[in-house]
Amino acid sequence: MPTRLPRPAAGEPVSAQWADFKPAAPEFDLVVIGGGSAGFAAARTGAALGARTAVIEGGAEIGGLCILRGCMPSKTLLESAHRWHDIQRAREFGLVAKAVAVKMDCIQARKKHLIGGFAAYRRKQLRSGKFTFLRGRASFLDPHSLRLDRGHVQELVTASAFILATGSIVTRVPVPGIWETGCLNSDAALETEKIPKRLAVLGGGVIAVELGQFFARVGSETILLQRSKKIVRTYDPDVSLELERALKAEGVDVRTGVKLLEVRKKGKGKKILFQQGSKREEIVVDEILYAMGRSPALAGLNLEKAGITLAGDKLPVSDTMATPVPHIFAAGDVTSLHDVVHIAIQEGELAARNAVNQLRGNHEALEKADDRLKTTVTFTDPEIAAVGLTEVQAAARGIDYLAAKYPFKDHGKAQIGGYEYGFVKLIAEKTRGEIIGAEIIGPHASDLIHELIAVMRYRGTVSELAAMPHYHPTLAEIITYPAEEIAALLNPGGKQ
Repeated sequence: MPTRLPRPAAGEPVSAQWADFKPAAPEFDLVVIGGGSAGFAAARTGAALGARTAVIEGGAEIGGLCILRGCMPSKTLLESAHRWHDIQRAREFGLVAKAVAVKMDCIQARKKHLIGGFAAYRRKQLRSGKFTFLRGRASFLDPHSLRLDRGHVQELVTASAFILATGSIVTRVPVPGIWETGCLNSDAALETEKIPKRLAVLGGGVIAVELGQFFARVGSETILLQRSKKIVRTYDPDVSLELERALKAEGVDVRTGVKLLEVRKKGKGKKILFQQGSKREEIVVDEILYAMGRSPALAGLNLEKAGITLAGDKLPVSDTMATPVPHIFAAGDVTSLHDVVHIAIQEGELAARNAVNQLRGNHEALEKADDRLKTTVTFTDPEIAAVGLTEVQAAARGIDYLAAKYPFKDHGKAQIGGYEYGFVKLIAEKTRGEIIGAEIIGPHASDLIHELIAVMRYRGTVSELAAMPHYHPTLAEIITYPAEEIAALLNPGGKQ
């Protein structure tokens, strides 16, 4: 267990006390800093491999970003908004809904109940795992030693290897006057029980479009101000434009290519001055949702004491998940590679395997991260899901490819469900028609994408996908249509 440090004399630096209390050998083989999805996966993997493992969690709550302030609370809120939207469309389906209303306090109560259960399960996993679970804030003293601040005591933790899995925090992009005027960030927005009459969303990424649509659906007049030329810019332009079209149809005022100039108070409201092209404009809103991204949570770790120099505010990480200090690895949002939970888990497991193999001298066994099946989902309505390469990425890599897409509005089952927006797009290389990427924007995209993940996992081709039987009428059968189109182009007049 960690060695307790005696209280230093008045004026004596704490660091001066540590030299006399370092054990002759590290007490742990592996220490993971952070108990979220990546950290728990890393600790569980390290312990399973027989390494003496500890995981340190320094947050006020146990559970990690996904459970406490990310995936789970946001999707709980979105589910309520999507169902409310469906109720408002009841007449399209021959139904009459009466005496219904949005009650934000009840929406939040349901969310808190669910999140409480998810967090309790994670606490149980951490406390009952085959590793040591420590509470406190960790900071490096040297490449193999941590100071663990447990509030009332300071302790020393030493290890042969470390994994940083401290997650991310809200990025504070400089916008003149924004912090003096006040705003909701993405964390606070998940807790509010107020529905602003008029809301400005700053940003156009996943958080911005998801929460922007949530507030628009529960009653806010919403304007979305995005700095780049398109929203959700990690997807291909046609996907971004389709989502923009759907949001505008619901009344969301989407502005792209915006330069934010200043934010100031205006009576009881908040004034935003911005420039779009050559035109300067201003709007007054009741509330501002600041959703301009997240950054690695590295403050307080004293990484310089461990020998790590940041690249700006980024943590340098190799494809083995190692930092520039070979025995210190990283996983999850802190790496800035992919802010996606299932990838964070994979990174945590990979980092732990590599750390343990390195400690045992099995350097030839070190694995590299593979993003061939990288999958992302945006839980707007319509949903967006993607796996593998986009067209833009395939072109940038010089891959000779073919792409085809089919719209949901022309598909029978989608028409039955009243789904108007979206399409399925497949990308295949020309040699044998192997599927190298797919994007779906439309109903249940988050579920449909998994068929394509499975096909791509085994390097399936468009011809093989087209030949697979799909039940009719289902949404899933739409995936075969672009596959058939590409297969016909690769083998004109031939058997697919």
